[in-house]
Amino acid sequence: MLDYLWSDGPRLKQQSGVFRLGTDSIMLAHFVSSSDCKKRSAVDLGTGAGILPLILTWNNPTLRVDAIDIQPEAVQLARENLNINSLSEKVNIFEGDLRCHREFFGAGAYDFVVSNPPYYPSGSGKLPEDVGIMTARSEVFCTLDDICKAAGYLTRWGGSFMLIHKPERLADIFRSMNIYGFEPKRLRFVSHKSDAPPNLVLVEGRRGGKSSLQVEAPLILMDEDGCDTDEVRAIYRR
Repeated sequence: MLDYLWSDGPRLKQQSGVFRLGTDSIMLAHFVSSSDCKKRSAVDLGTGAGILPLILTWNNPTLRVDAIDIQPEAVQLARENLNINSLSEKVNIFEGDLRCHREFFGAGAYDFVVSNPPYYPSGSGKLPEDVGIMTARSEVFCTLDDICKAAGYLTRWGGSFMLIHKPERLADIFRSMNIYGFEPKRLRFVSHKSDAPPNLVLVEGRRGGKSSLQVEAPLILMDEDGCDTDEVRAIYRR
């Protein structure tokens, strides 16, 4: 059975053992679309089921995307999802370890890099028994530093690196971005409700950018009645 991301939109196959579609990837794709960076070529680090390349190329037919994931099952599923939506010619999915990014991709070859990475440091809690879910959620096979290092190598001068993460990791994100040549330029928190603390954060760094951070209005997912906000309905094209 296939899920539609929105009416008449991309169709998505999901399976056990591969991290399922969540709000995170949808919000990150929307954040990318609101960036002023050039959008001709991109790479997705840790693509999972291929959600980000699928949405990004659906929204921008001229965009070319490379993507990589270490899980064979995820790579196969991502390729199937692209085939289902006739987008295989726009996206190349590589099976491999993003820590070995130099073996797959060229230096400074991309206008922007995206990632919905594992959120939790290894050893910070009980790991899921499913290896695929564990790989997607915990920094067992790659850390935030690994992601930022790869992004720094892949992003052209003046290009962007955009990711979604947990607010409690924000200091780590800024530190790693700075180490690998990015200046944080744009920040947006995501909260379930207007009176709730943020549970996600969207960050854009610019390679070689000058010091200046724009903090955008928070993205609120639900109104006081527990219904989707107008912005969320617009993002999901409802």
